[in-house]
Amino acid sequence: MGLSEAPGQNDTQALLSRTQAMELRWRDYRVERPLLNQEQLEELGSRSPALVTLQWRTWFRCSRARAHALLLQYLPVLAWLPQYSVRDWLLGDFLSGLSVAIMQLPQGLAYALLAGLPPVFGLYSSFYPVFVYFLFGTSRHISVGTFAVMSVMVGSVMESLAPDDDFLLGLNSTLDVAARDASRVQLASTLSVLVGLFQVGLGMVHFGFVVTYLSEPLVRAYTTAASVHVFVSQLKYVFGLHLSSHSGPLSLIYTVLEVCWKLPQTVVGTMVTAIVAGVLLVLVKLLNEKLRRHLPMPLPGELLTLIGATGISYGAGLQQAFGVDIVGKIPTGLVPPMAPHPQLFAKLLGNAFAIAVVGFAIAISLGKIFALRHGYRVYSNQELVALGLSNLIGGIFQCFPVSCSMSRSLVQESTGGNTQVAGAISSLFILIIIIKLGELFQDLPKAVLAAVVIVNLKGMVMQFTDVFSLWKANRVDLLIWAVTFVATILLNLDLGLAVAVVFSLMLVVIRTQMPHYSVLGQVPDTDIYRDVAEYSGAREVPGVKVFRSSVTVYFANAELYSDSLKQRCGVDVDYLLSQKKKLLRKQELKLKRLQKENKLPKQAAASKGTSVSISVNTSVVDIGSNNGAEGSKAKEASAGTELEDTGARAPEDSKASDMSSLKALGLPQPDFHTLILDLSSFSFVDTVCLKSLKNIFRDFREIEVEVYMAACHAPVITQLEDGHFFDASITKQHLFASVHDAVLFALQHRRSGPIDPVLVTKL
Repeated sequence: MGLSEAPGQNDTQALLSRTQAMELRWRDYRVERPLLNQEQLEELGSRSPALVTLQWRTWFRCSRARAHALLLQYLPVLAWLPQYSVRDWLLGDFLSGLSVAIMQLPQGLAYALLAGLPPVFGLYSSFYPVFVYFLFGTSRHISVGTFAVMSVMVGSVMESLAPDDDFLLGLNSTLDVAARDASRVQLASTLSVLVGLFQVGLGMVHFGFVVTYLSEPLVRAYTTAASVHVFVSQLKYVFGLHLSSHSGPLSLIYTVLEVCWKLPQTVVGTMVTAIVAGVLLVLVKLLNEKLRRHLPMPLPGELLTLIGATGISYGAGLQQAFGVDIVGKIPTGLVPPMAPHPQLFAKLLGNAFAIAVVGFAIAISLGKIFALRHGYRVYSNQELVALGLSNLIGGIFQCFPVSCSMSRSLVQESTGGNTQVAGAISSLFILIIIIKLGELFQDLPKAVLAAVVIVNLKGMVMQFTDVFSLWKANRVDLLIWAVTFVATILLNLDLGLAVAVVFSLMLVVIRTQMPHYSVLGQVPDTDIYRDVAEYSGAREVPGVKVFRSSVTVYFANAELYSDSLKQRCGVDVDYLLSQKKKLLRKQELKLKRLQKENKLPKQAAASKGTSVSISVNTSVVDIGSNNGAEGSKAKEASAGTELEDTGARAPEDSKASDMSSLKALGLPQPDFHTLILDLSSFSFVDTVCLKSLKNIFRDFREIEVEVYMAACHAPVITQLEDGHFFDASITKQHLFASVHDAVLFALQHRRSGPIDPVLVTKL
């Protein structure tokens, strides 16, 4: 063992010695390079303006390849369907489509009631849009169709534009259900067409980036608040109550109060039916979670509950015996297409835009999650077009606006769905139900559909836990979450979304107006500069101030940037400028008075022919003795015939000479001679920023401080050039490649003393 260990020990020692020697060589290693300002950097790197290709020129180019590319872009099914692997994917897509169709049936019926429409229109909305998305969509796993949030938004529009009170007959207040349903179907289909037009239009102009303004906390808070609206809207079906129509702000509060007021009128049979159905659904979902690994597809708890409840209702006569409200007549077959009513567009415009944005935000959020998980890409603009066409064509066939469902999408993925074929298969199953099997569910209690809706809210209700995670992670996001939730609860879904978006954007503006400003110091033996308030080892370079902002400077925070710069420098720049101007003004006035006083002796000399050089010279000396700095200049003035020239040049000479310096004027001087602006955080500059930077150069030069800029990105340099920032006084020689280059140049340019080699490490 000893012999075998000896070589290993020797190798270790040799390795350690080599490592130590290498570290010693690294310590002595230096990279020598010249200091580079922007002008030298452009010359060294051969910078040339980037060629700008006008986008509109490419729009009008015609070629076979471009036509083929556009066809594949706007009709993606032609790109992926020819490559479809029947052997690998068809079985999974078939099982997935069947599972989704089994969920689509009860959810379509339930969400139609949630939208204030007859249940069969939920089946229509589960067929047409799904098949259209199969042709135009790019996500392989989202399940397009009825969704609780979209349905409750549609329901709020129906309650406001077609309330029950408008369809009461006679003095006995009998509700004309047929007329109300016909009016609401017309409204809902027109709303769907308008939503589709918005989404297609936004997709065609590449407006898919709008979803980036809907942050994840905002979307999750909005869907959580929408789930509360959904839950409250189903209480009337759970308790069998007949409630008044409420719309607009505080409608949710009014509905809850009315439900509490009418609880004594609860139909016991309806409530028991809802509770039993809800318990069964929860038990089946728990069983599916326990047996998830052992089941090829989840147990269709919702479908089994609907079938069982329909059979019991038909056999026991729940409507006649216990007053349980049932779905009623469900027509079989498809309805003919119906043209939208443009005269309704003006009433639906605002709601349609809100529904379009919310539907797209939910769809693209889920789509990107699945795409990231399975390694493919979802195109935002094409998703807008696909969702818009689904709503547009669906509206023509009397569907209401749809989006994608979170629960169905998870089922589609977990049951082996691979492509959009799963959605097409589910739509075909729904078509069979619409044509042949729909009428079998006429005796289905509405309370069971309400239980289906409420149980499916579990995922959105669980989002309440976001409050605790956001409290620990980011308080600003928590504030967005809270404001969105409260606004949506109190102001309804459309106004709540508007308030949430405006508040989120205002918060972004406020955060850019409250950046972190810092004075940078050099970390010893490096060329790295860090905030001296955070790094105790970082030390400011003597005579040099390095200032940095954490965000870009634009019109909203340009004034704050200038004020913070002057404050952090430790010099009252505005006071020095005002005092300097005041003293220079006094100096100019005294010189003008001297010029006036010299006119009379000059006239007397012309009449008498005598010289006044001695008296004038004496007066100038006297004035100089009384005015300090002015006297030193006045002593240099020549007498006699040179007096006139001296008076004429006095204002200009006072600015150009040492008389205008802070020291000569008796004002305190800054303890630094150079200011360096670190622009590494600037992503763009606007005209206000350009003016602020010019003012900074002007003000600090007035107090004898030279200003340089450093670490500027190429797009910002281009914007500086386009804004005519560089001129005779500010050139690219004032812009350096790095802060360290600017510091070294400042110290070499202003050699007021020896350069400390510890503070400044030469690159």
